[in-house]
Amino acid sequence: MNNDELLQSIDRIRAMMIDVATGGRPINDVNDGYRALYARVAASLGRKGIPNTLPYGDLWEWYGRWKNGDMSTYQSRREFVNRFIEPLLSVIRTGHAEPYLPTGWTRVDRVVGELRDWLASASTEEQFQAVGLFGREVLISVAQAVFVPERHPTEDGVPPSDTDANRMLSAYFTTELQGGNNEEIRSHARSALKLAVALQHRRTASFRDAAMCVEATTAVVNLVAILSGRRDPVP
Repeated sequence: MNNDELLQSIDRIRAMMIDVATGGRPINDVNDGYRALYARVAASLGRKGIPNTLPYGDLWEWYGRWKNGDMSTYQSRREFVNRFIEPLLSVIRTGHAEPYLPTGWTRVDRVVGELRDWLASASTEEQFQAVGLFGREVLISVAQAVFVPERHPTEDGVPPSDTDANRMLSAYFTTELQGGNNEEIRSHARSALKLAVALQHRRTASFRDAAMCVEATTAVVNLVAILSGRRDPVP
């Protein structure tokens, strides 16, 4: 299945689960079709390296769950199904289960959106490698947004170029996370940056490589946004 077919199939699984649990068709009338569809979806998710979070491969298993007693209303059953369907759809569309919270830096947010969209549509090794190129642009953009040469001296004393995201962000984390109490956070930030940079340059790219690159790159953006005050609660 391509991504569009997979998304449609998962929506069909949702519809079938909700239908039998809300007074629709009897399970025996649709269970064979459901099980066959579930098997195709599970196989497609496996080929794409996406964890299968659909919990019920048989509608009778689903029946046993909703009859436990804590889903007495049709609405509670719909909500239960949507709680595991929507994150899976989001992973397929964007490579991430949670929505991206904008930083307010226009270029950074635009390129992060392109990064996530590209992952959602990628299917070949060359396209997965291209995700790394978008990841590099994200790091350059966020580094340019926060790096101040006078405030953030580099560890080796070499002035970074305008595209040297690694050196700029390393200097930024070192300065903004000074002190022994911040050692763990500083180490985490550097590790996230190192992983993002390494995955961007991986030549034999797969979906998993590209998805990890998106995750690591977005983590760096989120750390910078937090440190810069962009995620502080609004009074």
